Amino acid sequence: MDLDFVCTHAGRPAAALTRRDVARALLAVPSGVALVAMPDLRRALVAVGNPLSLPFWDSARATLSSIEAGAATVGDVQRWVESTGSEPILMTPSYFIWPEEDERGPVAEEMFALLVAYLEERIKAGVIDPDALAEGAPEARRAYEELQETWLSTALPDGRMPGFAVNDEQDEELFAAWDEEEAYALAELRRILGELPKQPELPVAELDRAATRLRELLVLPGYPANVLRACAGFEDRPVPDDDRELWLAVAAGIAGPVSDLSEDGDSLEIFTDMESELSHEDTVLANLCAIQHADWLAAVAALVRLGPGVLASPERVARLIAESEDVDLDADFDDELDDLESTESMFGSVVTLWGYLGIVDTDDVLTPLGWWGLPKALERAWSPAD
Repeated sequence: MDLDFVCTHAGRPAAALTRRDVARALLAVPSGVALVAMPDLRRALVAVGNPLSLPFWDSARATLSSIEAGAATVGDVQRWVESTGSEPILMTPSYFIWPEEDERGPVAEEMFALLVAYLEERIKAGVIDPDALAEGAPEARRAYEELQETWLSTALPDGRMPGFAVNDEQDEELFAAWDEEEAYALAELRRILGELPKQPELPVAELDRAATRLRELLVLPGYPANVLRACAGFEDRPVPDDDRELWLAVAAGIAGPVSDLSEDGDSLEIFTDMESELSHEDTVLANLCAIQHADWLAAVAALVRLGPGVLASPERVARLIAESEDVDLDADFDDELDDLESTESMFGSVVTLWGYLGIVDTDDVLTPLGWWGLPKALERAWSPAD
């Protein structure tokens, strides 16, 4: 490692190298190599009139020595790079988080580069004191954080807010990945259903009874009516008159909740109390939202193949998912046990709600209605909205 390496790594001539450029180059090689190279690198920078500063070199030596000794944490190293004065803070006090470097989209890359350039200008203007940052001065760190918070929430000349622009891009990427996963799961579900030797038939009498019970239940206050209404989106739209449409809407909502619980009865104190425990209803909805497409696919595919009369308890569903050949599971024994417990816990909420729809009976056994309706509900939940 020498000055040419640092210049190539940073994409700048030696005289223009910043503390951030040198820090990132030092971290790009093994810590032992960087420590050995530091004295010559420092002399080379002095020779080109860019000596940086004693606090920077002291902090570099301390950080690299800590890495070499195996004592430095990822957070320690990140904070050191941030102390160069032109490295954006990975997570700001207001909880804005920059994506990891290899996960940034074009907008995040652009905004990150703009912020680096802005911070470099602030160093030249004397607004940022990188030596105070390197020495760990709390007031310098607070000022550095506030400066970045302000930049992230200030409109650029083209009108974009940097923080919002990055978050919007991440949301778009997340939604696109979700849609792709959902489309794949839907295609797999249809393939599995098409291969069944016998297609489930609608048990009309069972559906009539289940719909009647469901209509009586949905008008009641509290759990489970409030969760079922939220799942189906009935807080914002009327309950369908058609029994089949009603039942499928609620069953599909369990696999893909349409809305959250109504907050009409929540006080401001409850809403802002971050340490309060989740209510039972919120816990149930959280469990439903945490179940992955692959787990739903594995569970419903297994139950439909086995047919009515099969046990569909949370424990059994978790085991069916773990043993499924419809999804890829790559975990060691300990991870598998943890996954089984987690899956069982989440599907505990599901199976309880299934009971109210007649998908399972009082012994958690799959009914003919559940055999017919589960795949149709899952297909409905994963189909694009018209």
